Order: sequence, then C-alpha cells, then structure tokens
Amino acid sequence: MRNPDERRGDVRAQVAAQRLAERRVAELCARRGRAAVSAAMDELFAYSERLVRAAISALPDGRYDAADALEAAEGALDVRAAVTIAGDEVAIDFAGTSSQHDGNLNCPLAVTRSASFFVVRCLTNPDVPASGGAFAPVTVSAPEGSLVNARPPAAVVAGNVETSGRIVDCLFRAFGAALDVTAQGQGTMNNVALGNDRFTYYETIGGGQGACPTADGPSGVHVTMSNTLNTPVEALELSYPLRVERYELRRGSGGAGRHRGGDGVVRELRALEDCRLSIISERRAHSPQGQRGGEDGARGRNLLNGEELPAKATRELRAGDVIRIETPGGGGFGVPGA
Repeated sequence: MRNPDERRGDVRAQVAAQRLAERRVAELCARRGRAAVSAAMDELFAYSERLVRAAISALPDGRYDAADALEAAEGALDVRAAVTIAGDEVAIDFAGTSSQHDGNLNCPLAVTRSASFFVVRCLTNPDVPASGGAFAPVTVSAPEGSLVNARPPAAVVAGNVETSGRIVDCLFRAFGAALDVTAQGQGTMNNVALGNDRFTYYETIGGGQGACPTADGPSGVHVTMSNTLNTPVEALELSYPLRVERYELRRGSGGAGRHRGGDGVVRELRALEDCRLSIISERRAHSPQGQRGGEDGARGRNLLNGEELPAKATRELRAGDVIRIETPGGGGFGVPGA
C-alpha cells in the first residue's frame, strides 16, 4: 500500500462495524428471544423469494442472448450471456465469454453473481427487502478461467468497477428482447487515481443514464453498480494538492430519442505537485447504445494537457499538468420525433 496508515483506518472501521452488528443482534435476541429472531429472519428470506418469483412469473418464458465488449489493451474482450426464463426462475449462463486475460479486467464469480442479481432485482421488484431470498430463483453459471469467473492469480481490480457494469449492460440487452428496458447508461465508473509518497486520491465520476420508456435519462449520475457519492470541491482542494479547474455537464452527449439519454460530465483536475495518474475507464471505443430506435450516447474521452489518452492509462504528472475526463452520455429511447 502506498499509504498503509490510511488503509489501516479503513480496516479498523470495517472491523468496528462488524463488532457493532454482532452486539446489536445479540441485544435483539436477548430482548425478543433467539427463536423469534431466527423465525423473523427466515420469514424475511421467504417473503423476498415469493415476491421475486411472482415477478419472474410475469415475464415471457424463453431464452434471450446478448453480447457486449470490454476495452482492453490487446483489443475487445467479449462478454456473452444467455438468459433463460422458465416459470418463476431465471438461469443466466456466460458461456462464450472471453478467457481471463493478463490485465486487471478479470471478474471473480461473486462479482458476476452480484451484477446478475442486480439486473434481476431491477426488472422484477426493486423494492423487495434485501436478503438472499430475493436471489434464490436465480442461478448464475460461468466457465472457470473465463473473464467473469477468473481463477488465481488473475488481477481483478477493474473487474469490480468496470466488468461488473458491462455484465449489467449485457444482461439488460438480453432481457430487452423480451420486455422494454432502459437504454444503456455510461457503462463505466471513470476511475481516476492520483498520488505519490505523500498522498493518494481516488474518485469515480458520474455520467449519463440511459433513457427509459417513459422518461429522459438523468445527467451526471452514477450508473448501474456504482454507489459512490460526489466529493465536494472544497473538501477535495483542502485535503489534496489538486485544483478542480472545471466541473460541468457535457451538454449534448446524451443520445437523441423519443426520450433523450442523460448527459455526461466534464471534469478537469490540475495537479499542484508531481504525482502519478492512473485511469481505468470504459466506453471510450464503444458508445452506450440506444434502445428501440434511440440514438447512442457519446463516447467518453480522457485527455492530459490536451493529449488524448486511452481508456486505461498510467502517466507521471508534473505540477501544473491538467487531466480532463469527459464521461459518456446515455443512450436515447425510441425513434427521435416519433
């Protein structure tokens, strides 16, 4: 770790949260009785499962296939999925997905399952109580050693932040053959890390969400698997040797349609001391796709002092250098003007 003291603080916070949860569950059992608490947990599990099974039953049975691509240094990596709806169950199979590679876009099966569950929850009952019961009707399989079921010693850091989003996009496209789904959003977290021996700063940047059948997509938001919040400019500049030169919506980057995709973001950071830059991003070569005749959203761009950078890049910065991130827009929904 570049800054081990900061990371120790993160670990201590996680351990403290676990210990607090342990105490609270013990207090609940002491107040209500262990049998009653256990029965309530079982009922929550069963209730969530019933709700999701009922929603799946309303979907049209069949097999629906889709594919998408990740942008790696060696070229595009395929993500392929077959979704089979049968009664009140869904089976998702990632056979045909590219093999794990030498970069860090590989995905553990746990992340693949989480992304799959997220899509099913969005399309069935998004407000169902969170529990394993909501996922009981869903099975996920992927070939061992593939991009979405990587085996050690594969690097997986970008699997969580980028490949997870591509899995979501791929599965929404598959379900879109059976029902109306939103157009693709920005499909990336636009990961930017800056640091040296004195500091480390990491952020993700929002973009455009895809339009849905009834409304335009929101602008400047995190899409699909990301849940990070915006860092206030004042807090960033007080804590780090960075200056935010520009932070605005990327007007017109959302795809046109009966409902328009959301716009991405333009963010410029100036380094105030020498440091190293790392970017992990997607949708720089492939646009977020529109749905039902809607136009695609604009691709993202990464620039250093005006020079175009690839989707994945590491550079040494000097004080005064400016990094500019233009995040993708969301796809539109429906034929424009229809």
